[in-house]
Amino acid sequence: MTWRRGVVSALSVGTTGLRRVRRPADDSGPAFDLTYVRTGPRTVCPTVVVPGGPGLGSVLPYRGLRRWAARLGLDLIMVEHRGVGLSRTDLVGRDLPVSAMRVSAVTDDITAVLDREEADTAFLAGSSYGSYVVSCLGARHPDRVSGMLLDSTLQSAADIGIERRAVRSLLWDADTPIAADVRSLYEGGVDERLLFDVVRAAYELGGAELLGPLLRERLRREREQRPSGAAWRLLEAYATRDDSIANVPGLYEFDIAGAIGFRELGYGAPADGLPLDPALTYAPISHLFPSFEAEPVDLNRETARFTWPIVLLSGNRDLRTPPRIAERVASLAPDAAVTRIENGHSALDTHPAALLSALTHLTTGRHEQLPGRSDALDALPRRGLAARLPRLLALLLRVEASWGGR
Repeated sequence: MTWRRGVVSALSVGTTGLRRVRRPADDSGPAFDLTYVRTGPRTVCPTVVVPGGPGLGSVLPYRGLRRWAARLGLDLIMVEHRGVGLSRTDLVGRDLPVSAMRVSAVTDDITAVLDREEADTAFLAGSSYGSYVVSCLGARHPDRVSGMLLDSTLQSAADIGIERRAVRSLLWDADTPIAADVRSLYEGGVDERLLFDVVRAAYELGGAELLGPLLRERLRREREQRPSGAAWRLLEAYATRDDSIANVPGLYEFDIAGAIGFRELGYGAPADGLPLDPALTYAPISHLFPSFEAEPVDLNRETARFTWPIVLLSGNRDLRTPPRIAERVASLAPDAAVTRIENGHSALDTHPAALLSALTHLTTGRHEQLPGRSDALDALPRRGLAARLPRLLALLLRVEASWGGR
């Protein structure tokens, strides 16, 4: 057992519903024990929740979410992604190889868990990358799906064009103080990749109310030839990806599972040479991973065959999977509707109360009510890091502005 697996195992002691299923060796890699959790009241049709990434853990980060879901009566399964946390190593403690990282293998892992739990069908909920996984599972195993919730819908590597247009229309081309400040920082020589990552993260977390003061403070420091402030540096740490990839055992382990993002989802897309290019985010680490080969499934084609109800949660500040993608999915699937919420990317991580409410509507057959309940979802309490971080950033900016005026 590696030191990393030992740390995660120690932190997982006492975790409710922890189980394992043996995954056999195949041409891509060795046998290993896949870890998963099942919590809440047992039903014949559980709900599988798949977080984003690839690289986010399922066991450690979402213990609070599972307790919350159980109180709402949700029978929840979360599968630790192969190559991550408690599913990171083979039977003798060696890290799983990059060759074993494929979306098809991940979907087969989930169906193996359903088989082990004797669940013929399940509701599937995926956030960001997780939405791609559950959509591919639906394409490969349609008989296992009772309904689907897609949060911050990721559908195709080709959608980077939609992402670029959403970012640039808001943060570069617009006739607004925010776009003008972004252009000033860019023209002043601020690192283009860091500028993009920080500005996008700030907008998704707190909208113009957070981004405006952040930009003004950075411009003031540039004029005074001073380094960036604490709020800016905190957002850099939160949002950027470089050679020092933050691998936190059991929470976020991108170094193995990330191969899926590059090989099958186009995370290493070439830059187009224009400002604020989302392709820059992963550019510094693209040499560490396989090159893009192909998407495993044509979801634009397959979605038209999805006969089950689909709930699409879309944040109106989401610049990574903009609302236009969810709207396209809704136009293709026979029984799908978009519910827009006041949020950025990944309600699972930034507004879990909204996601759990949407799930309860889906699993109880009330999903058709959701498009008219956006205000009610927005009014639900926000918890966790994503709720505290915007408040912390706003406080830091007020302190920095106060000291700067002295």
